[in-house]
Amino acid sequence: MRLTFAEIAARYGTPAYVYELDAVREARGRLDAALPAGSELYYALKANPHPAVVAALAAEGCGAEVSSPGELAVALLQGVDPERIVYTGPAKSDAEIDRALAAGVGWLSVESAAELARVDLAAAGRGRPARCLLRVNPSGDLRAAGLAMMGEASQFGVDASQVLADPGDFRRPFAELRGVHLYAGSNIESAEALLASFELVLSELPALIDALDLEPDLVDLGGGFAHPYARAGEPDDLRGLAPRLEALVESTLGVALPGSRPRLAFESGRYLAGACGTLLATVSDVKRSRGRRFVVLDSGINHLGGMHGLRRLRRLCPQLMVDGEGRGEPQPADVVGPLCTPLDAWGRDVELPEVEPGDLIAVPNVGAYGLSASLVAFLGRELPVEVVVDGDRVVEAGRLCLTRRPVPAAADESPHPRRSSYAHG
Repeated sequence: MRLTFAEIAARYGTPAYVYELDAVREARGRLDAALPAGSELYYALKANPHPAVVAALAAEGCGAEVSSPGELAVALLQGVDPERIVYTGPAKSDAEIDRALAAGVGWLSVESAAELARVDLAAAGRGRPARCLLRVNPSGDLRAAGLAMMGEASQFGVDASQVLADPGDFRRPFAELRGVHLYAGSNIESAEALLASFELVLSELPALIDALDLEPDLVDLGGGFAHPYARAGEPDDLRGLAPRLEALVESTLGVALPGSRPRLAFESGRYLAGACGTLLATVSDVKRSRGRRFVVLDSGINHLGGMHGLRRLRRLCPQLMVDGEGRGEPQPADVVGPLCTPLDAWGRDVELPEVEPGDLIAVPNVGAYGLSASLVAFLGRELPVEVVVDGDRVVEAGRLCLTRRPVPAAADESPHPRRSSYAHG
């Protein structure tokens, strides 16, 4: 019999993240069915790098999109084939590039001509070419994304106009351009808007392919697959997207590359992991101040919603997990956490019934951008326990801990920002 959230809270305490692996597999199956046949799917570890989530998706055939040495290490340890890893990010250090090449990473997504030159130098030093995708910032205007990543000034990728003006700047002997990386935006909340975003980025491809004299092996179209965050709900129905997207790809690439269509790749973190996670918290206190009700929890922005300050997240909507009978109608409350700052609030005027100290609160749909996207080091509180459930079994329970360790000075003892170190374990 599957443990209830109340039983998990009683066994392991709160705050607690609960990750349900069945939800990860179901999301993978739904998304796979929404993509053209034969597409590659990369899991974006930034959404949730928990090893159990990464391993479950690797077992389902997902590659990995990583953008740090830590994410690369997790992907490799959890069985992701290095050939099916794409390494992204706008500020890869020389050490990162070298580490990725040493690990046999299949694709480096290159963000500038200067970075391409550094990859070329590193690959030449190893005596073998590196497969690269050129990340291009398309020129279209995308308004439907929760976070647009095209059509505006950006640290990500190279403006399409720059590539077309000087394609020779992107030709190197050891950093071999074997594909293109186009990412329209994140959290695009309907199938129609997704299709429009893919149409925008695909419209750039023929001119780019021609200018670069490229016969791409891989075209990474990014993602944007949305999922409700920290509130109840289901993602938009993506059934029917696959044939329309297939027709769109064929009409674009079939003309530009007759008889040699490249493989397609897509990325997702939010859609694949969002539904698997629930954060459990306990009401520590209920108080009133100047006519307002404050529900004080044992969990706050150090555990969830730390990016709220970046104005990218909607108000969080926790749910009472006890029998509400006799508790009255929901009333506005400020849901706040335990941190010693007035900024520690999940939401103002959140509708909640009467609650009491000891009541269990749950925040659904936080499997993506939950703990790892929060202010985990702020005020030094212990992190939540993370409980992994597979079917009716708890297969793992553990706690992430931050550690500080000494770092020896470099040989010349001169400070340099590229020699700094951050570790967590």
